[in-house]
Amino acid sequence: MYMLILPELYMLFFSILFLFISIGSKRDKILTYAKSLSLLAFVISISSIANSGELFFGAYRIDLFSQIFKVLLSLGFCLVIFMFENKDEIDEGYVAEYFMFLGFSTLGLMMLTSSVELISIVISLELSSYSLYVIVPLRKAQGRFQIEASMKYLFFGAISTGIMLFGMSYLYGMAHSTFLLDIISVFPQFLSKPIGILALVFTLTGFFFKLSLFPFHFWAPDIYEGASNSTTTFIATIPKVAATALLIRITMLASPGSFQFVNILMVLAALSMTFGNLVGLVQKDIKRLLAYSGIAHAGYLMMGILSLSREGSASAMFYIMIYVFMNLACFYVLILLSQKGENIALNDLAGLSRKSPLLALLLAVAAFSLAGIPPTGGFTGKFFLFISAFRTGHLNIVIIGAVNTVISIFYYLNLVRMSYSKEAVSIEPIKLSLSEKFLCYLFIFLILYMGILPFGLMEILKSAL
Repeated sequence: MYMLILPELYMLFFSILFLFISIGSKRDKILTYAKSLSLLAFVISISSIANSGELFFGAYRIDLFSQIFKVLLSLGFCLVIFMFENKDEIDEGYVAEYFMFLGFSTLGLMMLTSSVELISIVISLELSSYSLYVIVPLRKAQGRFQIEASMKYLFFGAISTGIMLFGMSYLYGMAHSTFLLDIISVFPQFLSKPIGILALVFTLTGFFFKLSLFPFHFWAPDIYEGASNSTTTFIATIPKVAATALLIRITMLASPGSFQFVNILMVLAALSMTFGNLVGLVQKDIKRLLAYSGIAHAGYLMMGILSLSREGSASAMFYIMIYVFMNLACFYVLILLSQKGENIALNDLAGLSRKSPLLALLLAVAAFSLAGIPPTGGFTGKFFLFISAFRTGHLNIVIIGAVNTVISIFYYLNLVRMSYSKEAVSIEPIKLSLSEKFLCYLFIFLILYMGILPFGLMEILKSAL
């Protein structure tokens, strides 16, 4: 039994270990320990990918679907820690606690991917969320804006959880069970009625919040700007992986003929894409720009979810994978450019190609991928999403997605223009260590590989569904 949940047990061990480090007196080499242990977490997740079974009377399911997401979560967690640069970002007295809460949050997200029962879903989601509420204010350059951002995150998180619980109460009332399998068997007879649609949409609210899907996006720009660079990197990528997994599981409650439910998802996707891209055009702070970019990409992701098909779900899984890598690449450039953990503005990219050709190349590849330009993974991911929506008859949302892709090109390519075309006042070379160069090349490889050779991975994802 314990081998089935080995990745979760290891993440619990990771978090408890840093809990003891936080109350001890010796705090040297904390970052070295975190990097080594996070790499081991990824290795353990890879070794457990073939596990399958059920625990807790069927409330916790281990299958290929959940294990693929756990591998992605552990890889993202490992990359975030390897990207961590304590350049006055986090006070040295709180670094151990910082890694502890990152571990607890990742543990909750791993549990979320295997949860197939409403109570276990709520517990896993809250374990992840409360850990993030704690680390958002842990920025050394503490100020009024950072506190305001953390309060907004807590406030909007509490509201979305309340709405989600309200929707779950209706699901329980309909099925007299908290297990998704029991709910699936009786839910179709309620889906044609307003109460069924509201119950499902309200239940999904908690995951829309994690994805920062319109209109549950209000927290994202302020949190991205107010939190430290490393914290923002984690929040912008890892929780969205588990949210996608649960969206796919819960939308299985609906059948492909659920027109009212699909129309609601389509409207949310269209509004999210349009709002995120239009507001992103005028942003000067790059982290705020990436926040609105994330809102737009949540809309693209919903194109696969609303297809209510295996192909659509596999496309959504593929897209969230490439989204993690291209977003991590963008944030890594910001972390390396930041001297004292400060936010990077658009003008700060001037002359980057002369200061560091590798960082300029990494930013360009990531920006091209976010814009959906071939041969990057972002293009291939969008192509799969558009095809899945088109094949299920949703031509309108495909057209809206294509128009928004064109709009987004302007502000993504502006990042490249600033890096390569605009001259800086002073050109001081940025020196990168061997490990930093390795991460840069790794991100470039992953983004291009998933764009050029995606079909083997897509077959694995379809088999997991």
